[in-house]
Amino acid sequence: MTAEPARQRIAASVMRPIQISTPAGPTTVEPALAGAVADVDSALASALTAPPGRTITVPVRYSAERAARIVSDLAARFDRPAVDATVIGADADGPQFTPARAGVAVDRRTMVAAIGELLRSGARSPLMLVTNVVAPTRSVADFGPVIVVNRAGNTLRLYRGSTLVRTFRVATGQSIYPTPAGIWRIVDKQLDPWWYPPTYDAWAQGLKPVPPGPANPLGTRWMGLNAPGVGIHGTDAPASIGYSASHGCIRMQVPDAEWLFEHVRVGTVVVIT
Repeated sequence: MTAEPARQRIAASVMRPIQISTPAGPTTVEPALAGAVADVDSALASALTAPPGRTITVPVRYSAERAARIVSDLAARFDRPAVDATVIGADADGPQFTPARAGVAVDRRTMVAAIGELLRSGARSPLMLVTNVVAPTRSVADFGPVIVVNRAGNTLRLYRGSTLVRTFRVATGQSIYPTPAGIWRIVDKQLDPWWYPPTYDAWAQGLKPVPPGPANPLGTRWMGLNAPGVGIHGTDAPASIGYSASHGCIRMQVPDAEWLFEHVRVGTVVVIT
């Protein structure tokens, strides 16, 4: 073969597309997308003067940055984020969850290195898209504390995931000041809180703030929810426990509220049914 036909054959060979097997089927990557440039002239010059049987390497340069961009595009197509378990409600058996689901992430470092190796060597054995399993941050088993409040029974149950830890008798809202049903979260925890009369309710007009102490309507612990004005707290009226007697909050015996305070955190889900 003379020089020019050989040049064309070599250039066509080293610039063949790279085949990658993916979950959606095979895809190809053109070397030019990675900025690949083959020094065909130097390889051809070496081949024309080399003894028979000698192996000649065709020098290929490419852009690692552009190869990484190719892999990023693959990741955008095939990465799937992990999904954490979430609370969607509660029934007599406890909180109800959506299941956690593992995700998938393209192994970017491995794929960039593999593409680079094929470009440098000129080999074109098909690549398998390398992925890693991405574990969810939180499954039902390790979900942590969940509170379920039942207004009809005036009970509060603490769970760890789906496992019942402890049940308490509580007071919930009166019919004219109902404890709001729904899925909420603890957003505030206070030790020995002050009680401030709500400005938006007629029943509190004329009342003064109450400092920490035995006469404080909140007892010694406050766990505020993201439901406006509603929280879980101790009470200075222990006889109300077991009844629909509050102005919307969930009252507990003071020792019970103190125990619960130590076993929940800001962010704990509270399901009120």
